[in-house]
Amino acid sequence: MPRQALEVADIFRDHGPAWRREQAGHVSLGQLKVMSAIEHCRTAALGGHVERCAGCGYSRIAYNSCRNRHCPKCQGAVARQWLAAREADLLPVEYYHVVFTLPAPIGQIAYHNKAVIYALLFQAAAETLLSIAADPKHLGARIGLTMVLHTWGSALTHHPHVHCIVPGGGISLDGERWVACRRGFFLPVRVLSRLFRRLFCEKLAAAHRAGELQFFGEHQALEAAEAFAAFLKPLRDIDWVVYAKRPFAGPEAVLAYLSRYTHRVAIANSRLIALDEEQVTFKWKDYRAKGRCRHKRMTLPVQEFMRRFLLHVLPLGFHRIRHYGLLANAARVENLARARELLAAPLSPLIAVPVAAVEQVAPDAPTESARACPCCGAPMVIVETFARGHAPRAPPSTMSEAA
Repeated sequence: MPRQALEVADIFRDHGPAWRREQAGHVSLGQLKVMSAIEHCRTAALGGHVERCAGCGYSRIAYNSCRNRHCPKCQGAVARQWLAAREADLLPVEYYHVVFTLPAPIGQIAYHNKAVIYALLFQAAAETLLSIAADPKHLGARIGLTMVLHTWGSALTHHPHVHCIVPGGGISLDGERWVACRRGFFLPVRVLSRLFRRLFCEKLAAAHRAGELQFFGEHQALEAAEAFAAFLKPLRDIDWVVYAKRPFAGPEAVLAYLSRYTHRVAIANSRLIALDEEQVTFKWKDYRAKGRCRHKRMTLPVQEFMRRFLLHVLPLGFHRIRHYGLLANAARVENLARARELLAAPLSPLIAVPVAAVEQVAPDAPTESARACPCCGAPMVIVETFARGHAPRAPPSTMSEAA
C-alpha cells in the first residue's frame, strides 16, 4: 500500500530530538515512549520480514509495526479485530449516539490529572444514562452502552469527551419484557445534562477531598478546599454539553461509526498537508461553521504541533473503550441472550465491517489485500524474517520496500 506523503513520524524524526532537548524535564516518560514508537514504526529498527510472490518472484520488505495505540499507522488492524468481536453484540433495534463533554475549566485541570478525571467522566456519564433510563418516568429499563473516550478537538486542542453508543431500549426492571424508546427519541438531553453535571461535580469534589488531584502553575491555589469549592461553584450553574444525535440507520451504520471512532488517534496522517523547518500545516474541521466553510487548514509551529499531539497520550493501562449496563463484560453474554429472547430475535448474523470506514482510522494500515502481489495478484509468501536493528540478507534485484 502506498505510503502517505507526510506522516506524524516524519515530524517526530525531523524535529523530535531538538524538541526533546528543549523540553527536558517537561515531557513525561509515557510521551517519550509514544514519540519513540511512532518514529520507529515500520522501520528496520523494529525488524520485519521479506515477502516473495509465489507466481512471478517479486519480493518486498515489510517492516514491523510499533502497535502503540497512539500511532496513526497501527490502528486499522486493531479496529478490525475489535469490531469483529462486537458484531455479534448488535440487537435489531435503533441505536443512539450521545456525547458528554467536560467544560473547558475542568479540561484544564484534567491535563495533570488524566487518570482520575477521565475515569470520573466515564463513571458520571454511564451513571447518568443508566439512572435516567431506569427511571419509570422516562424508560424504566436496564440499558447497555459502549463508551469511547476522545480527548481532542479537530485542532488538536485538549477537549475531553465521551461518545456513547446505546441501543434504543432495554430490559424491563422485572426482566420480563423489552422496553423500546419512542421512535427517533432516546432520553431528554436537558435531564441528562443536569444529572451529569451534578454527578461529576460531586465525584470531583470527593476526589479533591481524598487528595487524588494534583495542581501546578496557575492552578496550584486550587489545592486549598475553599479555592476548589469556589472553582466548582460557577460550573454548577452553567449548562453542560450533552448532545444526542439522530438514531443510526441500521446496524451497518453503527459498525461504520464505531470503526471510525473506537481506535482513532488525535490526528490521522491523511490530514497532514505540509511540513517545513518551522511549521506544520494540516486539515481541520470547524464545527461552528456551516457547509464548505467548515473544512479549513491550520498552520502551527512544529513545536506547538508536537505539544498538542502529545497532550492526548493516555496514562499507561488506561482503557479508553468501556462497556456498561447490559453490555458490561461480566454478564454481557447472558444479557444479550435475554434481550434477543424478549425481542424474539435470532443471533445476529455477522455484518461485513465497511473497509473504507475502517481505513479512515489508519488509511495506510495494511489489509488482507496487501498480501497479494502488486504485479500479478498471486499470494505473497514470507521467505525471511529479521530481528530489530538488523537488515535482511542481500535482496534480489526485484525487491522493493513496503511502507
